[in-house]
Amino acid sequence: MSYKTILVHVDGAPTAPERVAVATQIASQHDAHLVGAATTGLITKYCRGGDIMLAAALLQEEIDRTRQDATVALEDFERQARAAALRHESRLTDDEPQTGLVLQARYADLVVLSQSAPGQDGLLAGPGLPVHLALFGRRPVLVVPHAGSQRRLERHALVAWDGSGPATRAVTDALPLLRRSARVTVAVFDPGRQSVVHGAQPGADIALFLARHDVNAEVLERATPAGQGVGEALLSLAAELGADLLVMGAYGHLRWREMVLGGVTRTVLAAMTLPVLLSH
Repeated sequence: MSYKTILVHVDGAPTAPERVAVATQIASQHDAHLVGAATTGLITKYCRGGDIMLAAALLQEEIDRTRQDATVALEDFERQARAAALRHESRLTDDEPQTGLVLQARYADLVVLSQSAPGQDGLLAGPGLPVHLALFGRRPVLVVPHAGSQRRLERHALVAWDGSGPATRAVTDALPLLRRSARVTVAVFDPGRQSVVHGAQPGADIALFLARHDVNAEVLERATPAGQGVGEALLSLAAELGADLLVMGAYGHLRWREMVLGGVTRTVLAAMTLPVLLSH
């Protein structure tokens, strides 16, 4: 198993160059085709009610400016991809990010997005967009922190294991990255609370699964410290170990127009300082 098509969200945000750099590095390592996808959101913003011709006539200047901004962002993506000598392509649509990226994610092996910057809001901005992609795009999503450089993903990977379906999917989806990692740690928090899921030796079965895929992993059992949630404990452990990648299941659902996230997912995506691979 390897990544053959990688989709990266392209926009004019300050976080875009680092996000594209991470996607470019992974594509180079896996000899993958890299797709840069920019979305304008014009369909939702200007075409409510269906009179697209009237909207275009009244708002053409703003529409042109929005598309030009997206085009400039794609040109920056092209420069980074060419510098890495990658097979690549650019795509521009007028969808909202959550709609356009979900559609394109279905034809990719991995999606690369950024964590939201502090103060960024919106219906599906921030934690909601990565989780929305993981839930509805049905592909693993690599979330790059909004601060710092994250060019190294192969030194120490931390896997959050709770025996659930999303965690199982995350481990499987992360195999191409885990095989390249010099060290892999499987973290099991409070295994006694889910003894039926974990079996007699928590983490042993998933470690054996990984070993059969040429990934040597050590299992680490931890109790959640008093006053902390699992999400906080997981991030503390990542810092303690010096991990450069966190692999975990994504928990959440869309209720009406509100994204309801699981507590661990929300905590990690809000406070993460290392890349996080999410799967549902």
